[in-house]
Amino acid sequence: MVKLRFDFPADATGATPLHFAAPREQLVAREPQEVRAVLARADALARSGAWVAGFVCYEAGAAFDPAFRFRQRPELPLAWFGVFDAPVDTDEPTPAAVRCDGWQPGVERERYDADIGRILDHIRAGDVYQINHTIRLHGRFDGDHRALYAHLRAGQPTGYCALLDLGRHRILSLSPELFFRRDGDRLISKPMKGTLARGSSPGQDARHAEALAASEKNRAENLMIVDLIRNDMSRVARPHTVSVPHLFSVETYPTVFQMTSTVSAELRPDAGLADIFAALFPCGSITGAPKIKAMEIIAGLEAAPRGIYCGAIGLLKPGGDAIFNVAIRTLALDGLTGRAEYGVGGGITADSVAHDEYEEMRAKARILQCAA
Repeated sequence: MVKLRFDFPADATGATPLHFAAPREQLVAREPQEVRAVLARADALARSGAWVAGFVCYEAGAAFDPAFRFRQRPELPLAWFGVFDAPVDTDEPTPAAVRCDGWQPGVERERYDADIGRILDHIRAGDVYQINHTIRLHGRFDGDHRALYAHLRAGQPTGYCALLDLGRHRILSLSPELFFRRDGDRLISKPMKGTLARGSSPGQDARHAEALAASEKNRAENLMIVDLIRNDMSRVARPHTVSVPHLFSVETYPTVFQMTSTVSAELRPDAGLADIFAALFPCGSITGAPKIKAMEIIAGLEAAPRGIYCGAIGLLKPGGDAIFNVAIRTLALDGLTGRAEYGVGGGITADSVAHDEYEEMRAKARILQCAA
């Protein structure tokens, strides 16, 4: 049975957590040309009074720009949504033994360093300003996936977390990043770009937060993505309504500090959910800039499909308000084989050093330690 749980901010969803089970209808896109219709149908059903919840994989970007090509198809559908009459009551899982360990990177360190070198060559050649380069970690899972989600959420209790149990495939998202929120005619995005590991003492912690806030490299990295999202958002916004109410904020998470900014706009009356995705997806914070060229380079470098990682997970409320995360800090489990996959990466700019970027990835992956 399909079971979904959303631990999104209560001011956006009306309550938290929200549980859904046994959808009355499932909307599925397996080919790029089917994605827009699924999003439009999800939007229409929500506006007519249903709850609609699900995900869009990174490779669904091919639905919105013919220039985007992906080498491998993900195991999951490109888009999936369940349609529900209302949330359901459910019991919290009892504590249970669970293991998710044996993590190994999908690429050797030598290959990683070489890929960073190739990205820097593209940047020096003027092809792109920034690339969000990622790898996949592979491990083994044994136990109750609900208990694993509870363990992971204990290490990251805030953000835009979700547990999607689709039967064989289970998605555990601990994302701290808001992709977009549609409240009536208001559209908000909160890109996250710029990272520094937490300190080992309160004093070092404070110095690291101050260092991130003052970092010219991270500010430049963040500003590139803010400009990209401002441009993307203008495609569905009323003229002259795109603004940046917050720039270079520093947020604290269990293993890292993150720099965020907020972009908002007033939506055009004719802009539906499919139009918003066509304008914004995938989120610029996990592609780079310019977006299409960055995605082309990513497709040539990354050995495996991203799938749900770097896609979007979210829900639509009755009436049409919607909220989606950027599916980072997201674990994909195969209930049949016990395989676990976790994507991790970071933004590469002209000032990047392969060793530093690798250490940043390790810091982001430390959330997995509480699952071992």
